[in-house]
Amino acid sequence: MSEPQLTVIIPNYKTPELTKICLRLLRKYSSPEQVKVIVIDNASNDSSIEYLRQLKWIKLIERQVPPEESGPEMHARALDEAFALVDTPFVMIMHTDTFILRPDWVDYLLGHFDSDRVAGVGSWKLEPPKSFIWKAAHYLEEKFRILSGKKYKKEIRYLRSHCAVYRSELVRQHTDGFFDNESAGKNMHLKLVSAGYDMHFLPSDELGKFICHLNHATMILNPAASDRKTGKPPARAKLSRKMQIFMDVLDSQDLDL
Repeated sequence: MSEPQLTVIIPNYKTPELTKICLRLLRKYSSPEQVKVIVIDNASNDSSIEYLRQLKWIKLIERQVPPEESGPEMHARALDEAFALVDTPFVMIMHTDTFILRPDWVDYLLGHFDSDRVAGVGSWKLEPPKSFIWKAAHYLEEKFRILSGKKYKKEIRYLRSHCAVYRSELVRQHTDGFFDNESAGKNMHLKLVSAGYDMHFLPSDELGKFICHLNHATMILNPAASDRKTGKPPARAKLSRKMQIFMDVLDSQDLDL
């Protein structure tokens, strides 16, 4: 039996519906010979933790969360705690609203590490392709911003934590981990680039054939008081319809996961 090359880390916080779909799809399209799975719960205290305790094929960490931790800090510190247990050459971080779509996803992702100089592969924004109208409107908006004299803040792109794979040893050698007072993975990405390594962004239309990310799903299920969009009933209804598609696929296979 071959040893797994990849460890998947999934932080969990109060998303029982998403968590179950995420892990059932991961189990359906993966095997213990391919991947190890670490789920780290950030003191959810809901039905998701009861479900996770039943799964014998994952490593579950039940993290104690200090009351002063912010959401982004909680997420990044959870990733670091789980990463300390990783013993595979590659590590993948993903969200509970990231769903695996097909059984060759591991080969696809690891196949992009075609050189020792590649330290990470993944996504910036894993979204459906934008329409021509959206692209045109976005272009005109940027031109108007420049003509009106508004300062343009250059966007810093980095592998986002909804789907990112790294060489484990290079993360240990050249970075300080995921928590560094920035969005999880941002400074890690920049440090690996500064060390002379390549970070590959996979096109959304290509990566989307293997992995689906339900954008903002975790925020819809746990909306911030100040968020005017994700907390609205239409957003929750739209998410429910998308989730039902994946639940139907799993149910039709009669999987006991």
